[in-house]
Amino acid sequence: MLRLRQETAAAMPRHRFALDRDHVELNQLLKLVGVCDSGAAGKHLVDTGAVRVDGAVESRRTCKIRAGQLVEVGDHAIEVVADAD
Repeated sequence: MLRLRQETAAAMPRHRFALDRDHVELNQLLKLVGVCDSGAAGKHLVDTGAVRVDGAVESRRTCKIRAGQLVEVGDHAIEVVADAD
């Protein structure tokens, strides 16, 4: 099961996403975290160059995001961690 925990930060909303499998596709991660309403909206964010993975602009909509990676979009930061369960 995929779970999300939002942490409060003064400057940037930071999300901690617990991943219970090998990877999640980037556009789906954006939807699951709530940064956008749908996978299609997530694809649009990627297409416009608004998404960074580990500090670099990511242009692949279905890029495989794994535990240990940091995804940034707008003023949101998403830390992907391995699920402890």
